[in-house]
Amino acid sequence: MSGVLREAIERQIGVEDGAVETAVPGLVLMRATGTAVPRKHRLYRPSLCVVVQGAKEMAVGDRLLRYGEMQALVVSLEVPAFGRVLSATRELPYLALSLELDPALLAEVLGALRAPPPSAAMRDGPGIFVADVDGPLADALERLLRLLETPAAIPVLARQTLREIYFWLLSGPHAAEVVRLIAPEGHAQRIGRAIRVLRDNFDRPLRVDDLARLVNMSPSSFHQHFKALTAMSPLQYQKQLRLIEARRLIAADSATIAGAAYRVGYESPSQFSREYARMFGAPPRRHAAEQGGEPARGTPERASFSP
Repeated sequence: MSGVLREAIERQIGVEDGAVETAVPGLVLMRATGTAVPRKHRLYRPSLCVVVQGAKEMAVGDRLLRYGEMQALVVSLEVPAFGRVLSATRELPYLALSLELDPALLAEVLGALRAPPPSAAMRDGPGIFVADVDGPLADALERLLRLLETPAAIPVLARQTLREIYFWLLSGPHAAEVVRLIAPEGHAQRIGRAIRVLRDNFDRPLRVDDLARLVNMSPSSFHQHFKALTAMSPLQYQKQLRLIEARRLIAADSATIAGAAYRVGYESPSQFSREYARMFGAPPRRHAAEQGGEPARGTPERASFSP
């Protein structure tokens, strides 16, 4: 089955490295021919990330996840993470697909099941994990890729194929973890609400007690379940959001280092530079120089987070 998926991706993406957005909403195809690519730091939305050829490593908080051919990283809530390709050559390039999960469609499929899977909403466990991709799930992914060869079929057939993919996710060994994405209540759903507040207000001072109160949890319970799901504390989560956005500002908006620091919520540029270097392996000044040099100072503006 990996050979069929590999051929389908290669037909769509060609021989150039990079990521290609497809006509199927939320479906992205990826190719790389070397491992000397900088780690990608970004906010991962709920998604199914399947390696078809090669191997990848993902660092999420204090957890390190590795997955290879016909394995998937399943993300059930928004998590900042660092990804790195482990195995890729010109002869055997890294090939992968990423499919963003639609909670509304997932809930629709769940509602149609005669025997819904037990929910893990009230149980501690990681919100990001590795699972095997085989059998009917792999078949459904193959059919989704084949639709790309007939663009006129995508508006008519893609939704049904996505429903099939969701059915197999909800029928597989990790169904309980997938259900947490759409569980009406429980620890995972409450932490998800807190994460959305953090995402929208990452540049503001964070009080864990306020977040816990907002989602009707005690501070100690909130901290415990947040760490269990995301592999990091709320403060660590906020820090990663801030630094990911700061790097985007430096690269895309040519922000000054001090300007980027203030816009993402830091009061001390020196503290910002230390934490930036610790996270990305190089100081922000080096990354600014790679973008053509640090521009003249400007007036910091309120930042908006774009994953």
